[in-house]
Amino acid sequence: MQTLIKNVSIIPMDGDENVIEKGYIIVEDDTIKEVMSGEPPQGDFGQVIDGTDQVALPGFINTHTHAAMTLLRGYADDLPLKEWLETKIWPMEDKLTGDDIYWGTMLAIVEMIKSGTTTFMDMYFHMDRVAEAVNETGIRAVISRGMIGVGPENERAITESLELIEKWHQTAGGRIQYKWGPHAPYTCPPDYLRRVMELAKQTETGIHIHISETSGEIEDIKKQYGKSPVELLEETGLFSVPVVAAHCVHLSENDIQILKNNNVGVAHNPESNMKLASGIAPVPEMLTAGIAVGLGTDGTSSNNNLDMIQEMRSCALLHKVNTANPTVIPAYQALQMATCNGAEVLGLTKQTGRLTPGLKADIILMNLNQAHMTPCYDLVANLVYASQASDVETVIVDGRILMQNRQLKTINEPEVIAQCRAIASRLTGV
Repeated sequence: MQTLIKNVSIIPMDGDENVIEKGYIIVEDDTIKEVMSGEPPQGDFGQVIDGTDQVALPGFINTHTHAAMTLLRGYADDLPLKEWLETKIWPMEDKLTGDDIYWGTMLAIVEMIKSGTTTFMDMYFHMDRVAEAVNETGIRAVISRGMIGVGPENERAITESLELIEKWHQTAGGRIQYKWGPHAPYTCPPDYLRRVMELAKQTETGIHIHISETSGEIEDIKKQYGKSPVELLEETGLFSVPVVAAHCVHLSENDIQILKNNNVGVAHNPESNMKLASGIAPVPEMLTAGIAVGLGTDGTSSNNNLDMIQEMRSCALLHKVNTANPTVIPAYQALQMATCNGAEVLGLTKQTGRLTPGLKADIILMNLNQAHMTPCYDLVANLVYASQASDVETVIVDGRILMQNRQLKTINEPEVIAQCRAIASRLTGV
């Protein structure tokens, strides 16, 4: 079936800051067939969407989150990371069941679709239930079973990861992919990381890991191994497979060069890093070095939302004030980080991240007929600095409409909210 989107402004994210003031997009089944300016050709289209007063752009790509942590939103705020994890989050997570993870993930997907995210990368547990939610809702995801390399569960994490790869990797028409998820260098010793790296090679997948998130992590790793986390991971050989490194807040010049030399993709999580006071990642330096840097929200218990528009704006403003330079992270670069850069970080450039013929039809339409979007001297600047999640009108993934006119098509939102409220009541006893 062919779908026509007409009378629409288009930001294709094809690399040259091109903006089509009025044009059309033709989608054939799950793939973008044509993106052009002007009036569309005559044809027998199965579906026609009038994009008047709207802009089409690639769906946002959330390169790092823990989706089911929607269940812990607001549960443990205003605490340092170590105390937050050890005294609040981990004990509560011990109470979560597979059904809880499913419903928490469904809630996250509702929030992500309604704010324009079409792809997310997730690390958590009970990932078979996460995959079920992704499969049912139509969103695109790269999933990772979180792995702790010390203690009794380290072998189970490997077994479950292999089972997940067998069952879910490259399924749902390619919408679901898998990467190994060793949590971090401070929870996964070098020998364990080497095993995971070898398994990633054997299964032709990649790795998703937290790196250099806090200054305390840097101090502990240096005390134990005599080098930075990045240097340690290079020494273990971890970077011999594709790696997505979440956070990368505390990096030396040598660390940045190592990441660049090994084509490591970085997931920058500005709002989570700000809320937990973890620090400010050297994103301008990484971008200058040529590292692929995308944006992530992290989990909602440290953010507290999955709004990539807000994340994009926070990223641009944070680095301007941190460098005392208003030209740092200009609007188009921030939008790149939320779209095409994210695809590069996740290894999905052949599928998504741009509105280009031959790529999958992952498209969002945003309403420009809004007071806060008026006037419009620069469309990209308005999107980055003025738009809101509620401006997202239509979301398409793999050519399938998941939301139209703000109405979800694949999810019963009231049921999801009711289920998650009941889970929260059970967890807290309130």
